[in-house]
Amino acid sequence: MNSRPATGSEAAVSSEPAVGSEPGVSSGPAVMGRGARHRILDVAARAVIGLVAPLAIYYLLRAAGAGVYLALLVSTLVSALPSLVGLVRRQRINALSAYFTTMLLGSVVVSAIAGSTEFLLAKEAVLTGVTGLWFLVSAFTRHPLAYVFTRPLAQGRLRWPDNWDELWERSPRWRRMWRLSSVLWGCGTLADAVLRVYFAYTLPPDTVPALATGLIAATTALLFVVTNVLYIACGVFNPRSGLYAGSDAAAPGRVT
Repeated sequence: MNSRPATGSEAAVSSEPAVGSEPGVSSGPAVMGRGARHRILDVAARAVIGLVAPLAIYYLLRAAGAGVYLALLVSTLVSALPSLVGLVRRQRINALSAYFTTMLLGSVVVSAIAGSTEFLLAKEAVLTGVTGLWFLVSAFTRHPLAYVFTRPLAQGRLRWPDNWDELWERSPRWRRMWRLSSVLWGCGTLADAVLRVYFAYTLPPDTVPALATGLIAATTALLFVVTNVLYIACGVFNPRSGLYAGSDAAAPGRVT
């Protein structure tokens, strides 16, 4: 979902063409820098903590005899602790970290609102629905969320181009690709929110947390696959793609 500049090491791209290769084209993919690996591991760790830890805590408390409301509230509070610690320790946070922090803290706030057990079980639908609307609205702004969230992880790495700002200014296809990607993420997360509400109000309470966790994992995996198919179809990894026509920005694998 991801505008802020990428930080950390840039991908290592050879300035000399390999023997037998086409002049001006690198013979291999860009090497992922230490900074990129750190950010990817950080995002992955936050995702795991945000999904697995609350689920485990909920079922442990239920097994110990705690009520549904208490188990949900405690699991939500515990899941927010790593984000709070990271927020205090960091002098600067990027948009992706800010998103996960906001989602977890928002979950705590929603959990504190008095309501039925069904409402508490459906609390994630509120945040997921807001995220879906945010993706959709951003598709019509200068910086779609898919672009903002992806940039610090991919720019100049994993065969992605280096100069995203220049591509955004000069390539209509580049802009359309990110707007469409944001629409796909928006529609997918809104569908996820609708299903969460349905689960919360129709299924046994102890079934919902596990099912909701599986749902968000499946939704995210599906959207990653669909949007990456979109990027490939648009020609992101093809140096001769029309995506880079009329731009002086470096295409993937091409030396500037």
